[in-house]
Amino acid sequence: MTRKGSDFAGLSVAITTPFKDGEVDYQRLRDQVEFQVQAGTTCLCPTGTTGESPTLTHPEHERVIAEVVQAAAGRIKVMAGTGSNSTAEAISLTKWAAKEGADAALMVAPYYNKPTQVGFYEHYKALAEEVDIPLCVYNIPGRTAKNIEPETIIKLAEFENITMVKEATGSLDQASEVINNSDLTILSGDDSLTVPLMSIGAEGVISVVGNILPNDMIALINAAASGNRDETIQWHHKLFPLCRDMLGLSTNPIPVKAAMAMMDMDSGELRLPMVGLNADEQALLRATLQAYGAIE
Repeated sequence: MTRKGSDFAGLSVAITTPFKDGEVDYQRLRDQVEFQVQAGTTCLCPTGTTGESPTLTHPEHERVIAEVVQAAAGRIKVMAGTGSNSTAEAISLTKWAAKEGADAALMVAPYYNKPTQVGFYEHYKALAEEVDIPLCVYNIPGRTAKNIEPETIIKLAEFENITMVKEATGSLDQASEVINNSDLTILSGDDSLTVPLMSIGAEGVISVVGNILPNDMIALINAAASGNRDETIQWHHKLFPLCRDMLGLSTNPIPVKAAMAMMDMDSGELRLPMVGLNADEQALLRATLQAYGAIE
């Protein structure tokens, strides 16, 4: 079965937003785009959680998307993070991203105001009716405080341009329901669950680890997609300690920005209220990177 979002199968990277002296470092951002292009990454996802979108001003949010689209120059897809807990704001930002040339939009579920399932449906329905680019429903109840139930997502699949789900519930049951009852493409929202989700029909991942090791994440995905069980298991267990630390040592993107600094890929400072790893956490992360062979 060909699914609606299969052209986004593979590795998408939720790229960080580099900051320097309190401002977005747009040259470093362009460098990050080039790094991913050269690695062969399928798609870039700027201005998401990993991109510290909650701390970007509206003009910064728009410019980061524009800079990524321009640097990508058609060589790599761009799925811009344009979600909001205000439907009108999400529509406005998504229209703007489409006008700038984004290939798709990553739409986090409305957070904090905790809509009903009918509210979720109406939110995404309004978006689907107002914009033309493909939309990826981002379901991450650990951050938004409420799950978009499988029945709601399956109903949303009726809209032609709702094509993907970034699945970050941690539930294989939920993903199975969506895969069994729709033609939506599932992308893992957790690096460590890429293999389990691909084993039931997901087609890739929107990755944090891909910021530092895109080639290895691509190798994992290719092994899983080709059905090479032994190679898939090998890559999964090799990458697992990094996947664990990127989301387990502290809140994303604190660990990945620390890892990038240790690997001479510095993405700069964090913006408050995000703060860096403490000394013990840095030591644990350094040990994981050394054991992997990413640093000496």
